[in-house]
Amino acid sequence: MATQYLTSINPVTNEKLHAYPIIDAPTIETKIQNAQDAYLQNKINSIEERTTLLKQLAEQLKLEKESLASMATLEMGKPYKQSIAEVEKCAMSLEYYADNGAQFLEPEIVNVGAKKSAICYQPLGVVLAIMPWNFPFWQAYRALGPIILAGNSMLLKHASNVSGCSTMMEEIANKANWPKGLFQSLIFPSSQMNSIIAHPTIQAVTFTGSTIAGKIVAAEAAKHLKKQVLELGGSDAYIVLEDADIDLAAKICTDSRLINSGQSCIAAKRFIVVEKVADEFTRKVKAIMEKVKYGDPFNDDFKLGSIARKDLRDQLHQQVVESLAKGAKLLCGGELPEGPGAFYPATVLSNVQKGMPAYDEELFGPVAAIIVAKDEEEAILIANDTEYGLGAAIFSKDLERAEKLAIERVEAGSVFVNELVSSKPQLPFGGIKQSGYGRELSYLAPREFSNIKTILIESGK
Repeated sequence: MATQYLTSINPVTNEKLHAYPIIDAPTIETKIQNAQDAYLQNKINSIEERTTLLKQLAEQLKLEKESLASMATLEMGKPYKQSIAEVEKCAMSLEYYADNGAQFLEPEIVNVGAKKSAICYQPLGVVLAIMPWNFPFWQAYRALGPIILAGNSMLLKHASNVSGCSTMMEEIANKANWPKGLFQSLIFPSSQMNSIIAHPTIQAVTFTGSTIAGKIVAAEAAKHLKKQVLELGGSDAYIVLEDADIDLAAKICTDSRLINSGQSCIAAKRFIVVEKVADEFTRKVKAIMEKVKYGDPFNDDFKLGSIARKDLRDQLHQQVVESLAKGAKLLCGGELPEGPGAFYPATVLSNVQKGMPAYDEELFGPVAAIIVAKDEEEAILIANDTEYGLGAAIFSKDLERAEKLAIERVEAGSVFVNELVSSKPQLPFGGIKQSGYGRELSYLAPREFSNIKTILIESGK
């Protein structure tokens, strides 16, 4: 049987980058066995030995950040400057777990009247990580650090269009002198995913991607009683109250909407602004967005790179077209560029209402949807009127008021006040509703991939 390949395409030029051979069933079986062998060793490694591995990997990332960043930009069109920052963030996250991992997994003594009782955190086994293309390194490394720290091994099934990034990650681990099998990349199409999830050696699955795909993964994992952590889609609401600093709000909202060319699950998707300041906010958002230029992602003059694939660009444009047909107003952008590449201009839609794709759906690209609310109460109701619940932000000069709304009223896994929503190694990250379940990052992440074990020594009664 002839070898089959996954081909990476440069979305800026439409040119073929490289073809990666799809691994056959015997090779998959070998890799899974290697992962199991590596787990059995990592399981008995001390925390110090595990954190040393993380430090070695972080150092290797820093040594090779330019080549890694170039691959991310070539395969999915990310601005090169942002690709560099992504790799640096990965190294920083690994160092965070290396420096703090011991305390995260320390047994917790609980007094129940016995000689000793404790909660312990023990490894699960081989973890399968299924990751998306939009942050090809960050999504994978933010899972890898806690998984290895907890004593497991990890297999990575990356998105097919970033097979080069996936392959480089395994090469980096080898250069960092990681044990054979502790981290491996699997190059195969998504159609083979169910058989890997079902494999008896796989003990847990972590998935980042669309809600639709997440449900398929969750159903297959649940069929075999495999632990899951799911980080899915988002339609983040950025709520601008009447007492907000409008200049600050406009800048942060647009910055968030444009990060990664708008292809981020926690990018600002819906700008919900109270009526009293809606005109001022809209003017300032439009003024910022219409100045943003797209082009060669290796050229720092362009803030926007390419959408990762042409089909995704066309899908985004169709959402814009349908929203306009239903009454949204186009303030800037919104036209398909001519020529090669999957570029899309910075776009602003106003008069966005329920029933439009720009209101109801996740727009994965540089399209801002402005929704006007008559007051704070309606703004909160609109913010929560979504199937998603990943992140949100509130803009107000009254920090006490904003904090109360963030804690008690907004339905999301993260709510930031007067700040751009982002993931940080020190803070839990994840969503509710159709945005998934489980938490990545912080001290919670290694515990998500642990057997939380109760130990009790005789009471003596």
